[in-house]
Amino acid sequence: MSLIGLDIGTNACKAIAFDAQGQALAQASHEYPILTPQPGWAEQDAETVWQRAQDCLQRVISAVRRQDPPQALALSVQGEAVIPVDDAGRPLRPAILGMDTRTTAENRWLAERFGPEALFERTGMPIHTINTLPKLLWIQRHEPETWRRARRFVLYEDFILSRLGAGPVISHCLASRTQMYDLHQGTWAEDLLEACGIEVERLAPLAPLEGGEVGELMPHLAQAWGCGKVSLASGGHDQACAALGSGILSAGQAMVSTGTAEVVEVALSSPQLSEGLRRANISVYRHVVPGLYLAMTLNHSGGLVLRWFRDALCPAERDAALAAGRDPYDAILQGAPEGPTPLLVLPHFVGSGTPWMDTASKGAILGLTFQTDRPTLAKAILEGLTFELRLNLDILREGGIAIEILHAVGGGARSNLWLHLKADICRLPLRVPHVTDAACLGAALLAGAAVGCYATLHEAASRAVFYRQEIAPDPSSASDYEARYALYRQVYPTLAPLLHAL
Repeated sequence: MSLIGLDIGTNACKAIAFDAQGQALAQASHEYPILTPQPGWAEQDAETVWQRAQDCLQRVISAVRRQDPPQALALSVQGEAVIPVDDAGRPLRPAILGMDTRTTAENRWLAERFGPEALFERTGMPIHTINTLPKLLWIQRHEPETWRRARRFVLYEDFILSRLGAGPVISHCLASRTQMYDLHQGTWAEDLLEACGIEVERLAPLAPLEGGEVGELMPHLAQAWGCGKVSLASGGHDQACAALGSGILSAGQAMVSTGTAEVVEVALSSPQLSEGLRRANISVYRHVVPGLYLAMTLNHSGGLVLRWFRDALCPAERDAALAAGRDPYDAILQGAPEGPTPLLVLPHFVGSGTPWMDTASKGAILGLTFQTDRPTLAKAILEGLTFELRLNLDILREGGIAIEILHAVGGGARSNLWLHLKADICRLPLRVPHVTDAACLGAALLAGAAVGCYATLHEAASRAVFYRQEIAPDPSSASDYEARYALYRQVYPTLAPLLHAL
């Protein structure tokens, strides 16, 4: 019997069927577009996402249904997106995604009405355009007809679970990323919602706090996909699922996930809601592992900066590498210099993430000369992204959060050069799991625990999460990079006024 993890990311969905030992049996993925009808807006057709998720599930189930028929399924989903739906669960407008920045006025109102400190202490979410709450306020104020017609306001987990057969139900993990959830009580913050004119009945019911089974795959889907009973389990936020899938089950353990964005998740035994973390825009929310919480840093650009460099400046090298069956990133980094490059790259190509959360910041490349070549610039991009990672890790440490080791997942974990840069610049050992699609694996482990395949999530991880590599910092390289990091810390404060004026 297999377990399926379905990951609904920002740019693509992926379904993977695993056995109980964490071995991938079959997988399928499908991309979908992000819509930008106005500057600063980021939307998505939720029906397109659902159709492509169905396609992935059908292909995976078809591959395993005879030898390893699926037993259970859970979702790992992008956070903060909001979808107004009618009585039949049909979207009334495109989903407003986490990266959307239209809600400046709504955030100003929230700060004046409740106070940034009080909101953070209550919900664990700093005031920012990423949050679901200001998106709902924006719909309420700017699209009153959509607001009136909406039966519910759902996120991708409850939207897709309801299509699969569970009804609209949301995990505590994902709910705690909305800024509408009381982190201490484990409930929707009803007084906060009432003050915002949002009826709690228009949000999905919360799944059991300990997770577990929340429904079964609809018979007509099971028949169409050629499978029997498939249990549907409570999942969670994609980064929290990835933390579980990389083995983050104890306080102090940390994961760096490098994909479209780059995220750090550090497990906490209780919510740590210091003023320093709030000022650094670091969110604190519930882990998918019962009894644990997560502190999360975010770099919106992440691997997108390297993808931009590959597609905009190295299309010939990319195409030649693909034609030869090579990784394009290995090709464009071939010939990069040893040690630190003479460049500094500020990777704020879509604004900055934590700690600044400056949507008006922009990217910058410093130190260019006629000797600069493409491999050097490619490596400098990796260095800039890793300096940004170190900046966030330092803030976590200053906030009293100890980090002893990083588990590295996502596409960036496939680059040996990038892994060594992370170890040397951050001065931390790295551990790389066999399965770098950790969000799918984490969701599958939640599904397995829900149906008794594992007694606990700790048992699930002990049976299914293994590591292929450990990388220790190189003392000489770490020392060389320390001096470059000191320079990097000056780049954003120095350039911010000019970048804002551009």
